[in-house]
Amino acid sequence: MASEPVGRGVELAEAAQGGDRRALARLLTAIENRTPVAEAAMRRLYPLAGRAHLVGITGPPGAGKSTLVAALIGEVRAAGRSVAVVAVDPSSPITGGAILGDRVRMQAHASDRDVFIRSMAARGHAGGLAATTGAACAVLDAVGFDLVLIETVGTGQSEVEVASSADTTVVIEAPEMGDEVQAIKAGLLEVADIVVVNKGDRPGALRTAAQLRAMLVAAPSVAAGGDAPARPRPKRPEVMVTTASTGLGVPELLAALDRRRSAIRDAAASSPLATGEDGRLARADAQVRAILADRVADRLRSKELADEATETLRKVADHELDPFAAADQLLAAIGRRADR
Repeated sequence: MASEPVGRGVELAEAAQGGDRRALARLLTAIENRTPVAEAAMRRLYPLAGRAHLVGITGPPGAGKSTLVAALIGEVRAAGRSVAVVAVDPSSPITGGAILGDRVRMQAHASDRDVFIRSMAARGHAGGLAATTGAACAVLDAVGFDLVLIETVGTGQSEVEVASSADTTVVIEAPEMGDEVQAIKAGLLEVADIVVVNKGDRPGALRTAAQLRAMLVAAPSVAAGGDAPARPRPKRPEVMVTTASTGLGVPELLAALDRRRSAIRDAAASSPLATGEDGRLARADAQVRAILADRVADRLRSKELADEATETLRKVADHELDPFAAADQLLAAIGRRADR
């Protein structure tokens, strides 16, 4: 019955708000699986979100993202604050589930009720995040976590999507990995608010940080591609050095995150449209587009449209119809069904 998922969703939402971590875990599972229970819970919780500081952590593999996140958790808890982590892991090609490497590294905090760590499977979603990451972060925000850390998959230099899901984006680099120039070329540093050279006890860490600072100063604009004029670089990130394994530089990183949070709040209070608005709109855009894509796909799989969708796809496969015309036809079919 339609009311049963609604009731279950409201029940889970209320229990999660009350501090029930099992209910929160079940709710996040429902969100990952995109069930009616999750939708009912989100309708209740979403108006309560918007208070936490969402921090994206991204960068190449081997830079020490998970170790640094674990060190940040310790620093946040020492300050008496709550923290949640959404760690997006590579998916198993067999089960589609997450490989729980991040949870293993953060196991020391598993028994702390003010720490919640959730691994999510990317499930083939590009950009270093899972398709439901934004919804999961909104839930963690709504149930009262002060800081939400979003750790991307870490499979390369393309994970810029985290910038549209976070208030602050931290890009992690490691010394002498040769990634500094690639990061600038690929766009990671264009979305960074803070750049962290981790493994600061290794030879070359300070040199890598100095090179990154010099590159950012020497690159005041971003190439737009083709014959288009270069665009102004949107921001010049702060460059820091940490050693996550020993905690060196981690208090300074947390202080930088707090300064960033205060700056966002102050700017929004003085002029709501001056800063932060683009980030909030980008986050809303990503969330709504993901839901629209899911609902269009569900309509095409419905009994009413399945045969028509299959026949249209067959025509594309046989080159009788181009993909653009096919998409237009299927959208028109969805519209016709909605009007009935």
